[in-house]
Amino acid sequence: MDTAVEHPTTTWEAMPEGNVFYRRLQLYSIPGKLPDLGDFIISGCRDGGPIALMRDTSKIIAIGRAGPAFSRSQIQVFSSAGEGLLLLNWDQGRIIRFGWTTDERLVVLNEEGIYRLYDLQGDYQQHSLGSEAAEMGIIDARIHENGLVALTGSLTLLEIKDWEGGKPLTLANPGLSEPPHAWAVIPPDQNISRHVEVLLSVETTILAVDNLESLDQRVARGPFLRVSPSPNGKLLALLNYNGLLWVVSTDFQRSLAEFDTQTAGADGSVNQVEWCGNDAILVTWNDLALLVGPSGDTLRYFYSGATFAVTELDGVRVIGQEVSDFIQKVPASSMSVFRPGSTSPSAILFDAWESFTRRSSKADESIRTIRPELAAAVNECIDAAGHEWEPYWQRRLLSAAKFGWGFLDLYNPGDFVAMGQALKVLNSVRFYEIGIPLTYSQYQYLSPMHLVTRLTSRNLHLLALQISSYLSLKADIVLKHWAGAKIARSKSSTTDAEDEELCKVIVDKFEKLGKGAVSYADIARRAWEVGRAGLATKLLDHETRASDQVPLLLTMKEDKLALLKAVDSGDTELVYHVLLHLHKRLPLGSFFRLIEDGGERLVPASRLLQVYAREQNREMLRDFYYSDDRRVESAVLALEEASQMTDQAATITSVRAAEKFFSEDKDRSFEAKMMDESARLLAMQQQLEKDSDGKVEFFGKSVSETIRTCLMNGMGKKADKVKSEFKVPDKRFWYIKLHALTALRDFDGLDAFARSRRSPIGYEAFVRHLVAAGHLKEAASYVIRCDAPKRVELYVLCEDWRAAGRECKERGDKKGLEALKKQCPNSLIARELDILSASIK
Repeated sequence: MDTAVEHPTTTWEAMPEGNVFYRRLQLYSIPGKLPDLGDFIISGCRDGGPIALMRDTSKIIAIGRAGPAFSRSQIQVFSSAGEGLLLLNWDQGRIIRFGWTTDERLVVLNEEGIYRLYDLQGDYQQHSLGSEAAEMGIIDARIHENGLVALTGSLTLLEIKDWEGGKPLTLANPGLSEPPHAWAVIPPDQNISRHVEVLLSVETTILAVDNLESLDQRVARGPFLRVSPSPNGKLLALLNYNGLLWVVSTDFQRSLAEFDTQTAGADGSVNQVEWCGNDAILVTWNDLALLVGPSGDTLRYFYSGATFAVTELDGVRVIGQEVSDFIQKVPASSMSVFRPGSTSPSAILFDAWESFTRRSSKADESIRTIRPELAAAVNECIDAAGHEWEPYWQRRLLSAAKFGWGFLDLYNPGDFVAMGQALKVLNSVRFYEIGIPLTYSQYQYLSPMHLVTRLTSRNLHLLALQISSYLSLKADIVLKHWAGAKIARSKSSTTDAEDEELCKVIVDKFEKLGKGAVSYADIARRAWEVGRAGLATKLLDHETRASDQVPLLLTMKEDKLALLKAVDSGDTELVYHVLLHLHKRLPLGSFFRLIEDGGERLVPASRLLQVYAREQNREMLRDFYYSDDRRVESAVLALEEASQMTDQAATITSVRAAEKFFSEDKDRSFEAKMMDESARLLAMQQQLEKDSDGKVEFFGKSVSETIRTCLMNGMGKKADKVKSEFKVPDKRFWYIKLHALTALRDFDGLDAFARSRRSPIGYEAFVRHLVAAGHLKEAASYVIRCDAPKRVELYVLCEDWRAAGRECKERGDKKGLEALKKQCPNSLIARELDILSASIK
């Protein structure tokens, strides 16, 4: 064994009862890297994340003290290894609270309800808790990884869910008359109700507040100075004014442990009460950290100066003046392998492997004794390797596992390979220059992609790319962040050649490492945001998805290019999106000119605009036709609108407008004349309705229908006027009047009309129309006025057989009589026809 590396058990300490072991791992040695933590307000990010420090203005700091210098309005961020990551100069109101999100963004909330989310490059997004918070002020807050709860000056609670800048939700009114002694938040993902729960120490009890109710837990052991929920949200650690630490379930139904912290013999007041995983509690003072186990047993850890503890999923991270430690319960697999005197199969397998390396025959004997449990022993050695911090012991445990599976007939090495990959990744990020002391349990909980994202947020792009490649993860997140950081670091005022060069660098990297799957739109947006519009346009030329290109081009006000890209994509909805956006933003003239100047490439856009405007915005279509000098289309549109109008004056105006548009086109003189006559007809119809006191409807009818309506309503002179005004031919007028008088059954008027002058349509039309209308007798009276050769046929049509027979007799048409005889409906008429036939010589 390599004597330079300590055995894992040297960091173990047993609780007094001897059955539970905890270990303190020194993560980093950091002498002189951090200031005196006792003089600062500190917030730590979980999962091996950084810590943020701000001067505690309530404490006096000696000038000239060794360590990094701070001003009162600064927040400095350090890694767990004590390396400086970020220095923020705060320029807003007094800071109330700051904390961390899951993705390592620092949330800073001030007294006016303004909160910012800073990334580790100093860029931030700013949001507000609303006007109520600004008016009443914020006096305290609790920030968890996925939101925050703020206590306002009116002692109400406001909740922010996620970090998208949403509207705050007011929780149930706890009815406070003064601020609570202490309070804490159980996040939604740790609460069975999936809603945030706020625990307030008020007087001697605890109030549990959510979005529906405020419930008094009726605890008479307060008031409490510290309220600390466990990482899984199931347990609470409560420290009261008398120094009694009480561990209870969050529903206050089970009391698990009590410990009097005054018996610890520490000087001063308690600094922190933090959980070590979910099964122990760390209570800290200056120079002392006391670990309280489930049964009230304790372990003492001494430090030089003040410390800061960060609760983790599987332990607690303690950062002091000189060291950064991790305290946790010894994992079960490590206990099984390394516990002195252990006879577990995994311990025997590890011993067998060590014997094998020493070429001892004991190895074979040991393997035989655990043959039935060998597969489980292999798996336990693999798991134990994941929980060891030193690469030396990781390798030894994996070697033991590999040795063991050689004796198995069937074994899937997937877990072994996955553990080897995970440890290689973890060891690389644990290195002090990176400073992310992530444990295997945390790595499994968060996922490798989350770790890659954290590395990119620190601008550790090369390591993030190497890990992505090693684990076969997509590299697009890393490449996008790298390109954004490269653009941000470049000069804002550059030449076109410099833009071209940077664009080429980014494109080459994306093509080589991203395999063409990385979107350029996000990078182009970043370039535009930092004032590199030329670079943004060049990058967008490499974007293959128009749906990503076009929105950014619109934001950049590259209007024509955006419209061309949309049209070229063939996506109708995208074209409409661009058109409507431009119509809303541009002056109407500029909008139409943009489309007109686009030539043949923008013809589809022009057509789509017309389709849309015809259905949704006729006013815009009218303006478009006018600006494009489309007279015929404007006239047709005016006629379409006239056909849908109910107001008579507006209808006439639209028809006149159509006449004007047609008249401006020398090839449309006929249409212009028709529009003029149509307008005159509508005006006359309007007057006719007035003359009839609105009792008769004329408006919108044709000339023929107008004449007929006049005749049907006893307005004969008006009908003649319409005939004269619109030069209605005599034949048409006679037909109209014939039909109207027949419909009125005004046979006397019809006879007078027929006698008024020689009929231009003849009288056969009278006969046939009257027959069609069922007036046979009246029809027969007009046959005599018809041409002689057609009278017999017309008499038959009128069913006047006798008159038909007499007409044949007068003409001496015996054959005609014979034909009539064959057609006649009865014998009586046939006999009369025989008599007429016999009388013909």
